[in-house]
Amino acid sequence: MPIAGVICLGAGFLFGLPALRLEGLYLALATLALAVATPQILKFKGFDHWTGGVQGIQVDAPAAPFGLPLNTDRWIYYFCLIWTIALFIIARNLLRGRTGRAIIAIRDHPLAAATMGVDTALYKSLTFGVSAMYTGIAGALLSAYVSPDSFPVLLSIKFLVGSVVGGSSRFRVPSSGRLFIESMPNFVDQISKAAPDAIFGVFLIGLIYLIPRGAIGILEFIRVHLRRVAVSKRQKVDRIAG
Repeated sequence: MPIAGVICLGAGFLFGLPALRLEGLYLALATLALAVATPQILKFKGFDHWTGGVQGIQVDAPAAPFGLPLNTDRWIYYFCLIWTIALFIIARNLLRGRTGRAIIAIRDHPLAAATMGVDTALYKSLTFGVSAMYTGIAGALLSAYVSPDSFPVLLSIKFLVGSVVGGSSRFRVPSSGRLFIESMPNFVDQISKAAPDAIFGVFLIGLIYLIPRGAIGILEFIRVHLRRVAVSKRQKVDRIAG
């Protein structure tokens, strides 16, 4: 896992350097082009020794170490859970530190961030690298059959949908986006087997229209509403006491 994270961190950082010349839709097209090209590159015969080429490779699931009374599936589950908690803690600390504040400033207003002395080129490349590091660690946690076709462009689109549904500006409620992209296809398949993707799209459009800020928007709305109720009750108590 650490090796995968370091390699992907370096690769993402290097990809971010030329991508700095692009902004907006052009940057999105560049990342999309990378997602399209990578599976084809991994099929190159020169990489067969590492990737297995078109056939892919079978990754054997590790057994529980130290004689732990866990079968393979449970051990993998707990192992992934430990890494998930650790990565969430790292992300939280990163956002609360100087680097995170610089990244958030660039996201909200890049011109103002550059005026305040933030090295936008460095932090943008670093953002690419950190994102790739998380992806690399997640890929290293796979214990199954893996091939270049295991990571199509549609998978990237699903991740994007999950981040939008969960709220892309926060990482407190990522499970809501994951539950949506995992459970909604099964739900719409029960409604109609003829055109499940069309129904999925309708649900997605309606969801974005109703909660444009994602699931975090609902939580913030509830929090603000409860705060207003508490303030209103406090004011009533003060008037009665007065």
